[in-house]
Amino acid sequence: MDIRSRNNVNVIGRDDAPVLLLAHGFGCDQNMWRLVVPALAERYRVVLFDYVGSGGSDLGAWSEERYSSLQGYAADVVDVCEELDLRQAVFVGHSVSAMVGVLAAQAAPERIGALVMVTPSPCYLDDEGYRGGFSTEDIDELLASLEANYLGWSSVMAPVIMGNPERPELGEELTNSFCATDPDIARVFARTTFLTDSREDLKNVSVPTLVLECEQDAIAPREVGAYVHAAIPASRLVTLDATGHCPQLSAPQATTEAILGFLESLK
Repeated sequence: MDIRSRNNVNVIGRDDAPVLLLAHGFGCDQNMWRLVVPALAERYRVVLFDYVGSGGSDLGAWSEERYSSLQGYAADVVDVCEELDLRQAVFVGHSVSAMVGVLAAQAAPERIGALVMVTPSPCYLDDEGYRGGFSTEDIDELLASLEANYLGWSSVMAPVIMGNPERPELGEELTNSFCATDPDIARVFARTTFLTDSREDLKNVSVPTLVLECEQDAIAPREVGAYVHAAIPASRLVTLDATGHCPQLSAPQATTEAILGFLESLK
């Protein structure tokens, strides 16, 4: 199978520079990076792709069996890395993709040399001594609502996830992105996202890691950022002066500066 077509792979920027591999989150696609890509591409080789089932990917390659676990998405990442023969790339993962990056780096350590986690969460469920932001009842209700009326769920939840109610165009963009996703595929991805507990995987991260959080985030509260930072010894925590779960759209300049600052520290 042609991986470049399957995952709608696009490569821009400098051919002679280190590689950044940008991975989108649930209900999104590579277009969500468009406001940070120009500045990154001036200095780096930027690889963009869509997970199978998202954006411009080959929907015919999707299977519920593969994508019912984060390992399936990590396999997409490894496939793209192998297709392009990437070595020691910096994986930039938004939301659930931050944990996908952890799994991909484990599976192919020669391919990924550093991680940037943008508003990550290893576990959305509250637990004893851990605040993920959602109770079991919250998650059950969220998933039941999504499965009953995906378009209605999207129009309600996307603005909450995005935050920044004074900028409704941001919430509308995320709503449109969610609504462009096949409901059956979204249902599987949502369950995979919100029911997975990746906390144990964090202890295996040994590469330099940037954890990017926002001052206010309804999906990944700051306790989560602190937890991820504490769990990964080789990590740096940066709190953006931003709100919402998608700072690459709501605060692109601050997000770009934080990523570039981290990349400079790797040299």
